[in-house]
Order: sequence, then C-alpha cells, then structure tokens
Amino acid sequence: MKEKLVLIDGNSILYRAFFALPLLSNDKGVYTNAVFGFTKMLLKILEDEKPTHMLVAFDAGKTTFRHKTYAEYKGGRQKTPPELSEQFTLVKELLDASSVKHYQLEQYEADDIIGTLAKAGAEAEMDVRVISGDKDMLQLVSDRVQVQLTKKGLSVIEAYTPTFMKEKIELDPSQIIDMKALMGDSSDNIPGVPGVGEKTAIKLLKQFETLEELFHNLDQVSGKKLKEKLTENQEAAFMSKDLVTINCDSPIELNLSDTAYQGYDANKLSSLFKNFGFQSLLDKVSGEDSSTINEEVELEEINATIIEDISDITFTGDESLVVEMITENYHTAKIEGFGIANSTAVYFVPTEVALASPQFKTWLADPKQAKSVFDAKKVTVALLNQGISIKGIRFDLLLASYLINPSENNHDIPAISHRLGFEQVLFDEEVYGKGAKLKVPEQEKFVDHVARKTMALQVLQEKAEEDLIANQQEELFKELELPLALILGEMEATGVKVDRSQLEVMQVELKERLDTIEKEVHELAGETFNLNSPKQLGPILFEKLELPVIKKTKTGYSTSADVLEQLENKHPIIPKLLLYRQLGKLQSTYIEGLLKVIHDDGKIHTRFNQALTQTGRLSSTDPNLQNIPIRLEEGRKIRKAFIPSKEDWIIFAADYSQIELRVLADIAKDEKLVQAFKEDMDIHTRTAMDVFHVEADQVDALMRRQAKAVNFGIVYGISDYGLSQNLGITRKEAKAFIERYFDSYPGVKQYMDEIVLQAKQNGYVTTIMNRRRYLPEITSRNFNLRSFAERTAMNTPIQGSAADIIKKAMIDLDHALKNESMQARVLLQVHDELILEAPESEVERLKELVPQMMERTVELAVPLKVDYSYGKTWFHAK
Repeated sequence: MKEKLVLIDGNSILYRAFFALPLLSNDKGVYTNAVFGFTKMLLKILEDEKPTHMLVAFDAGKTTFRHKTYAEYKGGRQKTPPELSEQFTLVKELLDASSVKHYQLEQYEADDIIGTLAKAGAEAEMDVRVISGDKDMLQLVSDRVQVQLTKKGLSVIEAYTPTFMKEKIELDPSQIIDMKALMGDSSDNIPGVPGVGEKTAIKLLKQFETLEELFHNLDQVSGKKLKEKLTENQEAAFMSKDLVTINCDSPIELNLSDTAYQGYDANKLSSLFKNFGFQSLLDKVSGEDSSTINEEVELEEINATIIEDISDITFTGDESLVVEMITENYHTAKIEGFGIANSTAVYFVPTEVALASPQFKTWLADPKQAKSVFDAKKVTVALLNQGISIKGIRFDLLLASYLINPSENNHDIPAISHRLGFEQVLFDEEVYGKGAKLKVPEQEKFVDHVARKTMALQVLQEKAEEDLIANQQEELFKELELPLALILGEMEATGVKVDRSQLEVMQVELKERLDTIEKEVHELAGETFNLNSPKQLGPILFEKLELPVIKKTKTGYSTSADVLEQLENKHPIIPKLLLYRQLGKLQSTYIEGLLKVIHDDGKIHTRFNQALTQTGRLSSTDPNLQNIPIRLEEGRKIRKAFIPSKEDWIIFAADYSQIELRVLADIAKDEKLVQAFKEDMDIHTRTAMDVFHVEADQVDALMRRQAKAVNFGIVYGISDYGLSQNLGITRKEAKAFIERYFDSYPGVKQYMDEIVLQAKQNGYVTTIMNRRRYLPEITSRNFNLRSFAERTAMNTPIQGSAADIIKKAMIDLDHALKNESMQARVLLQVHDELILEAPESEVERLKELVPQMMERTVELAVPLKVDYSYGKTWFHAK
C-alpha cells in the first residue's frame, strides 16, 4: 500500500474551530469548543484519508526568524482569547491519546514544519495531504502534495492540486508566493503593495509570471497609478515575498519515520472523550476504558439471586438498595420489587417476600446498617406508605449527581451512567426501553432490569463520591442535602389536610363571579362572544373598539397577557378581561386542580423537587403548593382550605424577613447595608434615604416603592431597562437610580464586579455552602448570552445561599422538634417560609423555638430575622 502523510496546521484549525463553534464547556467548566471541532475533523481525516504517517504542527511562540526581516511581522494581531489559549493543552492531550505526533520548533512556524515534512514526503514518493485554513499553504501544492483548505468554519474543505489551482486561481503553486507578496496580508501585517488586491496580483502574474519579471518590466504595466504604487513599494514587495515564503528546509529534529501512525487506542480515546464531555463522539470510537469500567459488571455477568427467604441474604452493612416502581408518582405507585447488592452478591427480593419479613424490616430500620439508594426521598415515602421506616441511608446517587452536574436535566440511573462512562455496560435500550425504563414487567426481564440498576448504583457510587470530594461538596451532600431528603420524605408522606367542602364552596362562588364578569365584558363589547377565543376577542378589541394593535401573530391579533397589560388604561373592558383570566386560572388550575389530587386520607401529598433548580431552591409539583396566587383576595382564600390534620391543632407559619437582602449584605460586606440590618431598620426606607438624600420622615410611599424595586432588582441583576419597566419610568431615570444606589452602597458594586470576574476565571459561582452553578456562557461572544450569564453570576450566590439557609433551618428545626419529643411537624416549605402543624398546647414553645432555630442556623455578618403567625387554617396563619 502506498504511504500517505497527513500534515495538519494545528494553530489554523484550532482557531477556526474556536470561532466556528459556540463557547462550549464540560461539567467541570473547562472550555472545549475548539477541541471538539478539532476532534471531529481529526476523526474524519483518519476515516477518509487512512494515513500511514501523520503530524500536527503548532507555532512555538510569538517570535520567529521572520521578525529579524520585519520587526512588525504579525504586529497588531489581537491577543488570543484565554478561552482558546487553555484549549491548546487539551488538543495536545487529545493527540497523545490518539497516538498522533505533534511538534513545534522555536523561531519557526507551523507552516515551516509542514513545508519541510511535505517536501521530505514528496521526495520519498509519499502521497502528502496538508490541511489548513491558510492560503499561504497553496505554495506547497505539487503532483505529490495536495493542500486541503477549510471553508465556512470546518464544514467545507476544498482540495487543491496543480490542475485545480489553475482552474480556480489561474496560477501555478510557485506563483502563490508572488501573489501574496503583491497583495500583502493584513492578518499577518505583511505590507505588500498598497492598493493591489488579489485580482490585480493575479492579472499581473498572468502577464509577467514572476515578481522579478514584473519589476524588471515595470514600463509594460498599464495604468499610471498602479505603476507608481509598484515603483514606490518595490522594496516592500520583495520583503513581503521573503516573509510569505515557507521555509521547506527548517532544522526540525524529527524525520518521516517519527510520524508513522499505527492507529489510536480506543480505550484511551473513549476515556478522554468522557472526561471532555464529548458524549456525541463516543460512538465514533470503539472500546471501553478499562480503568473506568469494572469487569464484574459485564452484561452477561450480572446474575441476581431471587430471594424467597430473607435469611438467605448475607448483609454486610454496606448495601446498595433499589426500590423499584414502574409509575412515576411514587405516592400512589406499587412497589414491584427490591434490588440489593453488596460485595457478596446481587439479590432480587419480590415485594411480597420483603413486606412479610420482620428481618427485612429490621434491616431497613437499623441505622447502623449503611445503605446506598437512588432518590432517598422517594425510597422514604414508598416505604412509609407501607408502614416501614428506613434508617442508615448514607448515600443517594440522585443527589450526588445533582450537586456535581446541577445544569443537567436528567438524573436517572441510565443518564448518570452515561455521563460517568458506564451506560453501554449496564443497559440495553432495545430490551429496557428509552432511558432503561421497563416496558413490560415480565419476571425474567424485570429481575434482570432491577439487578442492573442495583449494580449500577453500587458501581457509580465510588466515582460520584470522588467528584463530590474534588468539588469540595462532601459536606454539602452529607450535612445538608441527604438529611433534608429524609425530612422531605417524611413531609410528603405526612401530607397536608384539605377541607374539600371549602374548595367546593369556592368553586361555586368563583363560577358565579366569572359569569358576572363575562356578562359585563359582553355589555362593554356590545355583543356576546367567547372570551377564551383569541380569534373572537381580537376583532372585538382591535376592529370594533379600535384599540391600538400591539402585536400580530400568524393567525391574527395577539391578545396575550402582556398585550392586554399595555392596553389596561385604554378601555374599561381590558381590566375585566385580565381579571377574568386570573380568576379562570384560579378556578381551573388551583381549585379544580386541588380537588382532583386529594387522596383517600383527605390530604394532598405534593412532591418536593430537590434535584431540579440550579440555585438549590426546592420546587413543588403534583400539585405545586408553592405557587398559589395570593395577590388576589380569591387566591388568598384558597389557603383557607388547608387545615391541621387533628382537632385542637393549629397551622404555624414562619418566614425569613428579607433573607436575600441580608445574604447580599453578608456577601458584599457593604458597611451601610450591614449597619442598616444590625440597627433593624426598614431596609427599603434606609435605601430611599441614601438614594434620595433625605431623612426617614421625608421618605414617601413612592420613594420607598422605588427603593424596594431597586433592592430586589439588584439581587436579581436587574438592568436599567428592567427597572424602567417595573417602575414605569424612563430608562435614563432607571439608570440614574441604579448608579445612585451603587454610589450609596459601593460594597455591593464591588461584589457584583468581583463575582463576574470570578465566574469568568472559574467557570462557575458558589453559595455559602459551596453549591456550584456552572456558567459556560459567561465568556460568550453573544452579548445576550453573556449578559444573562453575568446576571446569573451576580444573583446565584444570593439566591442559592438563601436556599441553603432555609434547608439548613429545616434540618435544625426537625432535630429540635424531635429532641423535645414535640408533636409539631413541618408540612410545607414555600420559598422563605416554613408551614407547620401542631397542637395548640405547643404554640407557646413554638413561638420561641422556631425563630430561634431559623435565626441561628448560620452565622452571617447581619442578623437573620424570622416573623411568625398561626391560626386555624393556612389563610388565618398568614
């Protein structure tokens, strides 16, 4: 077989890849977009060209032998973006894993290395392929050397041979040097002849063939101005020729045999792809990384022992436990079986065997028997629903994955396996369905399915724990998230008592109210129509009532909420339409929605999502009890339906006062802000005093409202535009307001600047408990993406720290209640608020204990403050 030498211009290709692709990063915040593009091209070259010899050449530094000829060579080039600079090391790591030789030489450029090896390869009668984005390389084209130039990023390549060059450029390869000498190159700061572009240069060389002949026959050049420019810049032209000429006799310290290519090690490349986060490229290479995959978990070797007698299990005190349920809602789902794995064996325990075994229940309840699970909250709820208490949970793969990769949306076992490099070993989509979710619970397949998930849990635990330690998140995991998961499980299993009759009365009342509003709208419109139909509403508003058209859609006039809000003062029909929609949503989403999810025990069992938001905040679903609208009186009344579960009990509500602003004061260490909270001043009044330069008794309601908007806007990284929209003022006024705020609180401004800089350096920001949020867009060239990431960098440490604090408070309060053997228990968490139920006899103690636990949960530079209230319903407690 004829030998083929492939030579790649590393700098050129890496630069093109960087600017062709969005600024990607892996889960560690390391930028990888240039390496990703380079890798895709490298794999395609290996597949298409099948080289016997290969080398990637890099520039060695800024100074080359050409600078002796012209000190301004490559002068004026913009500095390489740091996001690209750091990827050169990664691409060399990639080449090493691919067994591809790379080389650089002091005082010489990649072009010179490539030119020298291309010449040697041609002389050795090899087929030579040069791959670059630099047209200077065309001077190397010959019968044996083909130059492939990238176009449009990296997606299109043109292959230049002598014949193609003649057709495309109408010049021979040797004339490329003279063409570049005449036209110069602004990117390399090569002067050439001013005013001579590519077309003129080609025309001159077609007439005179060489630069020397051209200047020897200047009298034959047509055009007075052109002749003058050539005459004036003859010296510059010949200097430019020296600069653009590739040195094909560079003193490189390697020969052709050093570039021999034997193929890559698939295991090494697979491992590197996983580390870089190149999941989509894993299929391009075969092989598995033996250092990552345990041979004991090959598909055919996972055999579970089906247990008919629990005494057959050898418990070692370090078990992985899977509680398998087919349907997603674990509050109502049936447990289909249990998987248990340890260093001894993998077991499958049928549900009926497990639930009938006192020994199994004793093992579950033993806190000394360490257990690893997937989703501790789900496991806790599922077992509590069977009257079984589980203790000793020391590891939760779901929570570990969430903390390590907070931006990922999928944290099921197959997804985690995929991210950590184990997917192909443990799961087979054809058998188990998408995401390894069981299609049909056939006994043989089902046992195998549960066994694989259990084994996966055990195999993945070690890697996940290593990542937590590397991220310094072990304490966050063990002291906050895992204990909280068990508390949330108890809260979900307990549920919240709901007065169905109260909701049904509200349903009737709201229906009557909606009917009344509908009639009023019809009267204002002068005709009847369907208020819920944009097609019918649009013509009424914009044709019949002649209201100004704000926005149109493909199907007609837009009647969206934002459009109606802009028209609110234009006609009395608009406020009624907005109210109708708000009440309609209350009726359908909340009243009717809540009635549908009341369980047989008369309670609603919401699910708290602990592994969802990137800030660490809890969310609530099925139903969402954190988002009941309370701005409308009708919305607040819905809380009347939430009642204690026992007679003579009350609902007790406690919430943090301005916790995010207190966290901001702590993080920013702004003296004025800290002092205001220490003096227990109304922070919005204090801000108004500082911004408007007035005394407290001069702060009116408008001033305080504006100050409040700025205070909370700052927390969320608000722009002058956003503030102008919130306050109904001009953007210029809003900008001046923000500037006055920062003048008054310079510590806040300094924090904002420093946290953005820190995010750019690290690729992430952290909370007070070291929760991370990765921000790959923080250095994006796209202004909108970068601005959003900068705002996120500013507000995540504040919001995330507030979330950490209330989570810690829940744990502290739960411990305190249990330590004092109180009957009171936490039912709900609603952002900065905790909702408890308790016997009336415990109220006096709760008034002391709850604020004490919540206010002392963390030490800040400012005091935390908790307000509380209580009553016979959630409504009356607030």
